[in-house]
Amino acid sequence: MGFQFSLDTVLHVRGILEEQEERMLQSILQEIAQTREALAQIEARIAESDAARCTGFFKPVIGQKIHAAYGELQELKQNRSGLQEKMKKLEELRERQLAVYSKARQDREVLADMCEERRRAYELDMTHIEQKVSDDIFISRRGRN
Repeated sequence: MGFQFSLDTVLHVRGILEEQEERMLQSILQEIAQTREALAQIEARIAESDAARCTGFFKPVIGQKIHAAYGELQELKQNRSGLQEKMKKLEELRERQLAVYSKARQDREVLADMCEERRRAYELDMTHIEQKVSDDIFISRRGRN
């Protein structure tokens, strides 16, 4: 008779839940990385626009180009502020998901520890039973001689 853990199914379900929460956390982290990359690209484009405006400050330029450049700069700044808001929300979501993941992991670990503790107790009992059988066999053989 092998070791059986009566809560094995629950342990399996808790493991699956932990994996789901971890995947969700990973997807949030990936979205944060993508948002940071997008923010960096916008910052670079804003810096390029500022540099181009500064280098061409004393050159004659058509008003339409200036207007288009300022419009593009305004759009970039709006995109940046939108991405910054998105980043705040993602950071809050990450914190909440991290708490959920930690709770799921803790729940699984509690059951896993309980399973391991019961396995050790079972193995100890089996060792005692094996020793008793060996002792009984030895005593019966000794008694025959």
